[in-house]
Amino acid sequence: MAQAYSPGLSVTDNIVLRKPRILPLKGTVLVKKGDKVKAEDLVAETFLPGNVLPINLANKLGVTANLVIEYLKVKPGQQIKKGDILAESKGLFGLGLFKSKVVSPIDGEIESISQHTGQALLREPKIPVQIKAFLDGIVEEVIPDEGVIIENKSAYIQGIFGISGEVTGELKVLIKDPNDVLTDDLIDESCKDKCIVGGSMVTLKAIKKAIELGVKGIICGGIDDQDIKALLGYDIGVAITGHEKLGVSILITEGFGKIKMADKTFELLKRFEGKKTSMHGKTQIRAGVIRPEVIIPLEFQDSELIAHETSMPLLEKGTMVRVIRQPNFGIIGTVTDLPEELHTVESETRVRVLEAELENGKKTTIPRANVEVIET
Repeated sequence: MAQAYSPGLSVTDNIVLRKPRILPLKGTVLVKKGDKVKAEDLVAETFLPGNVLPINLANKLGVTANLVIEYLKVKPGQQIKKGDILAESKGLFGLGLFKSKVVSPIDGEIESISQHTGQALLREPKIPVQIKAFLDGIVEEVIPDEGVIIENKSAYIQGIFGISGEVTGELKVLIKDPNDVLTDDLIDESCKDKCIVGGSMVTLKAIKKAIELGVKGIICGGIDDQDIKALLGYDIGVAITGHEKLGVSILITEGFGKIKMADKTFELLKRFEGKKTSMHGKTQIRAGVIRPEVIIPLEFQDSELIAHETSMPLLEKGTMVRVIRQPNFGIIGTVTDLPEELHTVESETRVRVLEAELENGKKTTIPRANVEVIET
């Protein structure tokens, strides 16, 4: 039987996940192997150096650089507060008249003082960087000074696109049918701190109301790309998302525009309504692909945490796929045949294709590069 391999999205009610939680530079790991952690728990932390602020003490005191050392009130490495005196002259004729002094404009520490230039370098306080577990699970591995790998068993959904970072909240389904649009009138105070689920599309008004009411996340089939621009104030880049400070994380399961959420995805979300959920909108579609994710932790025994090695999804007859280019963008179908011969497409190039029956009943021929497998 003909078969091939294709990139795909996972939608499953039971998977063993291993998630690295790594610091951007070396620091301190706060947990040990075997510890059970919650999504909100800190697992590692480090400190980024603060910004450096130069101050020319010689100029401010009105003395030559080599004399600055005589007037110093601080030394390198010393912690300082805003307003502390860094250096002070002796005044006119050494009698304390018309003294000049230089005070610190920041909290921080003295990085260095140069006798050659008369300049002091002040460093602002270190910036803490803390890494949370993000998902309930077990610390499967500790990477000394760098982070950990968290393992758990979850229901798991990968989206096709998202924006904003990691959040955790209770899953709440707001619509009855995956064709329904998530509108602002469906969102109320009960959605605060929740990860809410819509159907075929979420409106701009709904997103703004969700942000206003403190919703943690939005999961929906489609979104208008112009609404994203209106929210962020710029066109979204294609390289990577997830750093946006939007106030809510958004995960899109199907694509841009009004596209019915896949029945399997909707039924899985509905089935786990009320459960604790971790999600993020981080997306990278080039090398080193990153998918936005919904993770719903399940109860498990330690013996169940046996992760299977990942492999490229198999494309064969009966495989469920999603079309990822026009026409039929976002529509789900089932592969009915995988012809061996090359076919000529509109661009007059010859490519490998597949035959599929789409969920709307239409039978069509599609280049294999224009679909991705929906993993189960």
